[in-house]
Amino acid sequence: MRVLTISVDRSKRGVLHPGTDAFKRQEAYAKQFGSLDVIGFSLKSDNAKLFDDGPLRMYPTNSASRLLYGLDALRIAWRLPEPNVVSAQDPFETGLVAWLIARMQNVPLHIQVHTDFLSVQYARHSFLNQIRVWIAGFVLRRASRIRVVSERVKSSIEKKYHLRAPITVLPIFPDVERINRASPDEKLLGRFAAYKTKLLVVSRLEPEKNVGLAIRAFAQSAPSDVCLIIIGTGSERQSLQHFAKSLDVDERVFFDADAEVASYYKLADLVLVPSKYEGYGLVIVEALAAGKPVLSTDVGIAREAGAIVTTEEKFADALAEWFERGPRTGELKNYPYKSFDDYVRLYCDDIAACVKH
Repeated sequence: MRVLTISVDRSKRGVLHPGTDAFKRQEAYAKQFGSLDVIGFSLKSDNAKLFDDGPLRMYPTNSASRLLYGLDALRIAWRLPEPNVVSAQDPFETGLVAWLIARMQNVPLHIQVHTDFLSVQYARHSFLNQIRVWIAGFVLRRASRIRVVSERVKSSIEKKYHLRAPITVLPIFPDVERINRASPDEKLLGRFAAYKTKLLVVSRLEPEKNVGLAIRAFAQSAPSDVCLIIIGTGSERQSLQHFAKSLDVDERVFFDADAEVASYYKLADLVLVPSKYEGYGLVIVEALAAGKPVLSTDVGIAREAGAIVTTEEKFADALAEWFERGPRTGELKNYPYKSFDDYVRLYCDDIAACVKH
């Protein structure tokens, strides 16, 4: 079976860069399908390269502007052999492009949903997100099959649209074994040895991730022998550093760029997830898999997975209560996959079901 996927994962950890976890997943999918073409939205500055090896082919758009992603993706798709099914990474820009390709070639459309786009906070985030919500409704109504990453997302879509297309819940695959195999980093242990308790945030530093809430709660509730470690990069890094300084906790708040997070999970006593919305919440799963408790807003898979769930308004109070009562360990609940191979099989079977239908 020949599958065409439209992707928007431009990051250095994304599907377009060989050796990343995301790329390895594409290799596994390609082996299962027999043939997989991936068109990835990208800018020339991303330095993503064409990849063609066996059943997997990667085509970065290498666009001069984000406004040209769709046109460049259509241009590439027009040159490729006709697929049996087209799958999109989201129901927004990639979903619209995938729908156009599927319609032109008269093949089934498979749509994936990784974001809780029907959350009120999602639409409030920007005018662009409001447009994306409208696009999603248009695209989902034309899909042959839909894959979502949590029961929360499935429920919200069913309630809003009453679709005829089947909706399958297939969470993102976290490499739990890799996290559990990780050893404590001696340098990290030494660096933070002065602090009795270490709080951790692993996140893009963007408005929707609401990292300022974690800093504010830390300032209000954490004793002086506690530090907050923030792993990630993004447009808000400088403003968040200034915010920590304004709260007089900057000496105990540490910002580290993208790093091997497994070592930080081993170091942390509690992981904070203050997001306004999440489709899934991979950090929640990874942290709980590492045996660490998670304090989270009510987003994504937080409740299903076993996190301590609270509201934005009560986040600081919930943190203070954790210092008093714990729990000191976390347990991952409702983990759906027995192995990576099990995940790949279920993922590929869901896309293949479009053709069978």
